[in-house]
Amino acid sequence: MTIAPQDFFPQLAGWVGQLDDTFPGAWVKPYFAQWEVLHLLSLALLGGASLLLNLRLIGVGLTDESPSEVRRGVLPWLNLGVVGILATGLLIGTSNPERLYTSEAFTAKMLGLAAAIILTYGVSLPAAKADGRLGKGAALAAALGMAVFGLSVGVFAVAKLVNPGLWHVIIAGALLVLFVTRGLTRIIYLAGLVALMVTQAALHHVIYKPDDYAHLDPANKIMILVYLALILAAAGVQIVSSGRGSQGAGPAVKALAYASILVWVTTAAAGRWIAFA
Repeated sequence: MTIAPQDFFPQLAGWVGQLDDTFPGAWVKPYFAQWEVLHLLSLALLGGASLLLNLRLIGVGLTDESPSEVRRGVLPWLNLGVVGILATGLLIGTSNPERLYTSEAFTAKMLGLAAAIILTYGVSLPAAKADGRLGKGAALAAALGMAVFGLSVGVFAVAKLVNPGLWHVIIAGALLVLFVTRGLTRIIYLAGLVALMVTQAALHHVIYKPDDYAHLDPANKIMILVYLALILAAAGVQIVSSGRGSQGAGPAVKALAYASILVWVTTAAAGRWIAFA
């Protein structure tokens, strides 16, 4: 059994099958590439706005301004990006419905999108407005958003043909933590990343043959766990060592800010892999 939309909503098969022959699918289809460009531009816009906002909550980036000031500056662009991806995504979906209906990656993307919206609008924006403080409503949104995010990552991890896409998320997390860490922590962390990359290259080109999937698949799963352990450890050290400071966020908000960035990466990565499964 797969975990594509068709497995959860089989009764929609007939309706999905005719979407690209009716408006707006039939109208969008000849201009699919142009709409895809608009979709990617919208994703880049909201990604940049989300990055600036959440980096400020973590304690880096636009530190000359308070979190509430950064929020005020990025909010219009964030809203525009979200509206853009939703509008263009719906139109693109109507022009290629059966591909999405049978795609496990699309399931991961939709779960990731839901989690991203919950964490962004329910946690990051309210926390920034309160200059780093997390209210009760935001705490509930955080619990819900992280649960949905976990489901998205879980689907991404077990879906056949698309689970290599998780490396996009891991690489993004690794680079994010490398950017925010400082001093000795950054040096040790970078050395660890280099050691892991050398080990992985040796696994793929020296110890095993590149097409020896019987050995490489379990080896890669172990490598993912080791990467995650290193990334989480370095992020944890950064969160604890940086403290709250003036107009800064506490450890919980900083951890959620990391998640708010990576959930958008997960959503984008899942979209990239829709073509595969």
